[in-house]
Amino acid sequence: MPFTNNQAERDLRPTKTQMKISGTFRSETSATAWTRSRGYVSTARKHGLNAFESIHAAVIGKPSAPTPSPIT
Repeated sequence: MPFTNNQAERDLRPTKTQMKISGTFRSETSATAWTRSRGYVSTARKHGLNAFESIHAAVIGKPSAPTPSPIT
């Protein structure tokens, strides 16, 4: 079955590529850390935030939060 290139598939592709390159994750802890960081970056990009600035803000204890859209 060909891929449809929808958002869910685009989000999974880096994980499958990482597993192909390295063979597997060495531990559950490293797999969890990798998926959490990828998820954070993906969410930041979806909200129009700079990925590097979002990670930096999270590391210094001031994580970025998307501004809620106004109710119309």
